Amino acid sequence: MSYVITIGRQYGSGGRYIARELAKKLKINFYDNELLIKAAERTGFSVDYIKANEEKKDSIFAFMGLNDIDNTLTAVQKVSNAQFAIIRNLADTESCVIVGRCANYVLKDHQNVLNVFIHAPIEDRIKRAVTYYNLPEKNAKEAIKKMDRKRESYHNYFTDEKWGDATNYDLCLNSSLGIEECVDVIIEAARKKFHLDF
Repeated sequence: MSYVITIGRQYGSGGRYIARELAKKLKINFYDNELLIKAAERTGFSVDYIKANEEKKDSIFAFMGLNDIDNTLTAVQKVSNAQFAIIRNLADTESCVIVGRCANYVLKDHQNVLNVFIHAPIEDRIKRAVTYYNLPEKNAKEAIKKMDRKRESYHNYFTDEKWGDATNYDLCLNSSLGIEECVDVIIEAARKKFHLDF
């Protein structure tokens, strides 16, 4: 039986790292930037072009599905549609961990999906941003807020949900509890939800 764990996260919360460690422990595939390559293959755009146009809001019609014939679609629409289609395909074909990109919403009608949101106090996020993302401490707080606004705007625009709202996730975790601890909690939740025997 295949299953998918989606990870939404605040910037600087360590959500991507948690997702990668989770996939490693579960021995399943991890998708974040890997989706860019798949989207590039699907659309014919370069990876750099995909990166420049992903996770931006553009049109409410993006969820109508990828339409290779309709040349009126914007780059943002095509990139978003390609990524949404890839996410659905992944859920149908393999077990994996998917970071961001409205995956919890895209897969809302799929079986065997565990949706997780990672958050943390701003002080901890600033420390992580300075330590791991090399952001100057004086600019870190504003950079974090800017990235959160971008993610929230994208998610809220392409879905009928509010980004970060606990009711839209199966599990919300404060990463200040510890990265490994969060990974272990998610694994235990997956074990129970998917009836895994390991």
